Amino acid sequence: MNKILYKEQLSETVYLMRIEAPLIAQERLPGQFIILQVYADYGERIPLTIADADPDEGSVTIVFQVVGKTTQLLCMLNVGQSVEALVGPLGAPTHIENFGSVVCVGGGIGIAPLHPIAKALKAAGNHVTTIVGARSKELLIMEKQMAACSDELIICTDDGSYGRKELVTQPLEEVCKRETPPDLAVCIGPPVMMKFCCATTKPYAVPTVVSLNAIMIDGTGMCGGCRVTVGGETKFVCVDGPEFDGHKVDFENLINRLSAYKEQEANHICNLDALR
Repeated sequence: MNKILYKEQLSETVYLMRIEAPLIAQERLPGQFIILQVYADYGERIPLTIADADPDEGSVTIVFQVVGKTTQLLCMLNVGQSVEALVGPLGAPTHIENFGSVVCVGGGIGIAPLHPIAKALKAAGNHVTTIVGARSKELLIMEKQMAACSDELIICTDDGSYGRKELVTQPLEEVCKRETPPDLAVCIGPPVMMKFCCATTKPYAVPTVVSLNAIMIDGTGMCGGCRVTVGGETKFVCVDGPEFDGHKVDFENLINRLSAYKEQEANHICNLDALR
């Protein structure tokens, strides 16, 4: 049992929770994730990136978007209630060092997993330029947290309600065109966004890391559900990733696999009132 210590609704469908998990909080590193199951005896297991951790409190922070049955059940839990099964930290952590200048790009819910990475890169002495994007101002999350770990913060919205009315690839290209281009780019968001971010950085030879969100079941490399193609080779997101060289990722393969169960997922969207 992992008790919920704090809950906040960040936007219409996005929630932040701090969950009691002292051992995970002590061991986790930027880029790693947990797998949780709302009810231990039944239901699916879903991977969520650790957006932050507090070893003193013994908690990990997760940020999730309500998109299906499990996230609907999760958002219905309140402070004092518990998530019955939670394991981690899983996955290979982000490689952190002083690269020099780094540009971090987050789109939508991808801003949450980007936060601990940008924070660690800043602490390692890098000059961090952060670009975050959302469909509108109301859907933008974690602005203050990203500003706190960035030397420069650029905000984009699709509808122009806040920041620049542009896709994140526009300021990313501007940063790559600077007299001194970044030494590294880290891009996390929807697969299509990451795909075009990689297409933007490639002509400027900026090494680009992406964090993939493939379908995952066990999180230990046994089921093969999260397989992706990277550099022509099969990799497993749960143990080989979740981070990979974005210029080598077969994004079309990833996008096709993510949509494989779209019909089944749509059929299992729950009526919240019926679940209460």
